[in-house]
Amino acid sequence: MSVRGLDKKTSGDLIRLVVFMVSTALATSVLIITIGNLSFGSTKEYAADFVDATGVNKGDDIRIAGVKVGTVQKVAILDADRARVTFTVDADTRLDDATHATVKYRNLIGQRYISLTQEGDGGQQLEEDAAIPVGRTKPALDLTVLFNGFKPLFQALSPDDINKLSYEIVQVFQGEGGTVEGLLSSTASVTQTLADRDKVIGELLSNLDYVLDHVADRDKQLTNLIDSFRTLVGGLNDDREAILGSLDSISDLSVQTAALVTDIKDPFVKDIKELRKVAGTLDDNRQEIDRALQVLPIKLTKIGRTAVYGSWFNFYLCHFKATIKVPGLNNPVGATYGATADRCTLG
Repeated sequence: MSVRGLDKKTSGDLIRLVVFMVSTALATSVLIITIGNLSFGSTKEYAADFVDATGVNKGDDIRIAGVKVGTVQKVAILDADRARVTFTVDADTRLDDATHATVKYRNLIGQRYISLTQEGDGGQQLEEDAAIPVGRTKPALDLTVLFNGFKPLFQALSPDDINKLSYEIVQVFQGEGGTVEGLLSSTASVTQTLADRDKVIGELLSNLDYVLDHVADRDKQLTNLIDSFRTLVGGLNDDREAILGSLDSISDLSVQTAALVTDIKDPFVKDIKELRKVAGTLDDNRQEIDRALQVLPIKLTKIGRTAVYGSWFNFYLCHFKATIKVPGLNNPVGATYGATADRCTLG
């Protein structure tokens, strides 16, 4: 192969490489512009005041009839209950006194966009940097309130059905066109799902009917329970001052009890130590104590016999002998008299 032929081949490869790189760069640029919603035309800046701009972020779309015409630039707090959204629109976009701004859901993951609509006859065109007042703006639909109304229905659906129906509901309530048919289709799907579960629903209704019958049979008891509970609450309400006063007394008692425990802490610890010594002494003499306890019933029996006649003891003295000396008698040693008793009772 000649050098000239090699140069031609190399030149052709180089041209194809350059064309490929230019095409790739152009395609990448178009893709970046499309994804980043970039606009190179002249724009005008406006603002809109909302009572609730939750979820609106910098870079969100500004749309008219579903077509993007601008971008949100920033969101700031205007007053304690107002938010100002600053945005730009294409220079040829006309905003006037009849322009209204509404925050709408872009999808179910929480992304928003601002829709600009013309309501009524067009008036004076807004000057650049002017703000749409809060009277001509609407916040986003409160999905919490909306979905709470559909909660009983959602409990009988699968997650896929819920996501599909939720999206259709949001689109319809936001006034998007061409979604009523989709909502009806989703509703038909839901109806079919409920029909497939008619047995479960029937059992639920039967169980509910059984419960209601039993509640109806005990309506008097239920009424008495409600009346008693109302009486209890009324009594507590009447005695609320006494109850609150008792709480103060309980607090004072707790303080005094804490002080008492603090005062008896040292003597109590000392008593515990002495009690430990007593327990040790008793343990060392447990044999004597055991013997005394065994003999104690016999002794108590003997003592009881001496007190069977009342709350005193009877003593018996036998062979009592006494000598009495009377002064003044002729007997220099006195007279002696003796008496002996076999059994004399002294009480």
